[in-house]
Amino acid sequence: MSDWRIYRGAGVPHEAVRELPDPPPWRDFTGAGTGPDSPDGGDGPEGADTARRLGARRRLVESLHPRPEEVEAVNAALYLRRPLLVTGNPGTGKSTLAHAVAHELGLGRVLRWPIVSRTTLQDGLYHYDAIGRLQDVQLDRAVAGDGTPSARPPIGSYLRLGPLGTALLPARPAEPGGVPLPRVLLVDELDKSDIDLPSDLLNVLEDGEFALPELERIADREPVTEVLTADGDRARIEGGRVRCTAFPFIVLTSNGERDFPAALLRRCIQLDLKPPGDEQLAAMVLAHLGEEALEDGAELVQRFLRRQPGQVIATDQLLNALFLTQHASGVERVSRDRLAEMLLRPLDRPR
Repeated sequence: MSDWRIYRGAGVPHEAVRELPDPPPWRDFTGAGTGPDSPDGGDGPEGADTARRLGARRRLVESLHPRPEEVEAVNAALYLRRPLLVTGNPGTGKSTLAHAVAHELGLGRVLRWPIVSRTTLQDGLYHYDAIGRLQDVQLDRAVAGDGTPSARPPIGSYLRLGPLGTALLPARPAEPGGVPLPRVLLVDELDKSDIDLPSDLLNVLEDGEFALPELERIADREPVTEVLTADGDRARIEGGRVRCTAFPFIVLTSNGERDFPAALLRRCIQLDLKPPGDEQLAAMVLAHLGEEALEDGAELVQRFLRRQPGQVIATDQLLNALFLTQHASGVERVSRDRLAEMLLRPLDRPR
């Protein structure tokens, strides 16, 4: 269409929203870009997640050209069974690294634990809905009418493991008699946490296990309890403790906004992720948008690469600019430049 705008600010209702094109691949939540016939060949929630993070055309790109130090840090974490602490500016691919490892090694869907200032260790391990259980017991008694207690609801129905708790479940081999495979856990933006969380993680990361006191108390009567996991599946817990058999591949990301205690740093493999170079950036654009976008947006790519030293512009800002200016190709040059200026605004520029 000649006018790329859907909303025109005219105040008159119209149906142009029906002409809205498909979303960018990294914002497609329908899973339409997955399946055996898709460029990436993925399927289901795992395939959709991979397509959003790594690009729907990832298999058409020979390599994302990770730097040697990135590959070495990942392998060190895998060999030593230690978490990988990845630090870098926003948009340098810290979170994507966890998805890239899971995709290449066939480790399944990435478990994600987003950190905010109120996050506690308990949030990552498990949640027990004691109030919900009490309400169900009271409701059953009220329905009975005579106050006679009905069958007690199983406690496992009120327990749900968090992302960290799910990652620490005993690993199952991908095939009978095979080697148990670890899960991949992304602990996103640990530097946003409360000051105590990094220290609270120490014992769990060192021991690879934790206890659920609610289940330990009844272990003599119910030695095995089935609970919900962060995946929405069910898992059997024995003796009220979760103990990993294959330590998960854990990626802790940080934007470098705070320092971490030495006790945590010594338990991690540290990686400082640099902004992508020419080859990495070209591969990223190809994986998400294809060769045509790379050719048409060459000027924007060069502008991104020539940004001032220390200027923070995220790679997803570049992808947004390439996608939008590609769809606005029919408008005048000044409008496309204005769009690019808006989308490539440095994140560290004072407003």
